[in-house]
Amino acid sequence: MNSLSYLTVDVFTSTRYEGNPLAVMSDARGISDAAMQKIAAEFGYSEVTFVLPPENPENTAKVRIFTPTMEVPFAGHPNVGTAYVLGQQNEIFGRAIGDRLRFEEKAGLVEVTLQRREGRVTGATIRAPRPLEIGDRISETVIADCVSLDPSSIRKNKHAPVFASVGLNFAIAELESLEALAAASPNLNGFQAAARGVAGSHDFSLFLYVRPAATPWNIRARMFAPLDNVIEDPATGSASAALSAYLVSLLPEADVSQHVTIEQGVEMGRRSIIELDVVKTVGTVTDVTISGSCVPMMKGEIILQD
Repeated sequence: MNSLSYLTVDVFTSTRYEGNPLAVMSDARGISDAAMQKIAAEFGYSEVTFVLPPENPENTAKVRIFTPTMEVPFAGHPNVGTAYVLGQQNEIFGRAIGDRLRFEEKAGLVEVTLQRREGRVTGATIRAPRPLEIGDRISETVIADCVSLDPSSIRKNKHAPVFASVGLNFAIAELESLEALAAASPNLNGFQAAARGVAGSHDFSLFLYVRPAATPWNIRARMFAPLDNVIEDPATGSASAALSAYLVSLLPEADVSQHVTIEQGVEMGRRSIIELDVVKTVGTVTDVTISGSCVPMMKGEIILQD
């Protein structure tokens, strides 16, 4: 193989040059792990995906997700964007593309439903592959040092800063105001110190958010992961899903069906809208879905060898 075709899309937006860019290699057969990592670093996007035939023929494809520095088990915008790209095709690896897809990933199976408008694929809804996992609490001083804020700007009346995951782990913290959110600025030394406090990890990804009192389920957020060469991410579906699931888990009601809208990337000039639906049954979060629109941006070929 001398070249590898790719398509880029902007995810969690209907407007080009907004949302979160993603590069998709819709047929990555024959590409080594090392080459995948180098290609992801070359693009410099928060993630790049490589689509391979499924190990189980009942599934649609195997999808591998790489950041500029490592492979990750699951992420939101790569799944939504990859589903959108595959939805533009008539078939994948000899099989027809329907409205429901199923991706094999390191975190587990990811179920996908394509969104259509007037017969045209416009986006996708994905289901988080793992149940909500709540990790250790985090000192507000650690959070504040990561983003150059005073610890007093971190709100703790609903919850302390904490790790949460539905397939990919994030530190989550609520801030007191949009002004504090806008003032957040990543401090590499703070992130390095925070990562040293996490056993078995070199990474520390931080999701900050603000909830308006009048509309608490319309959330504004920012995500920073400088240790993964992602200074700031315009849209983070996996973090949004973890946050939404965690907030619903804190509600006193045993049975809840809650829609959540998260706006991200505003401070970067790449506004993104992430729609989520969370179901809690008998006190346990049982289902989290992530939805978003996409627009195509670029296509081309990567030259693998002269």
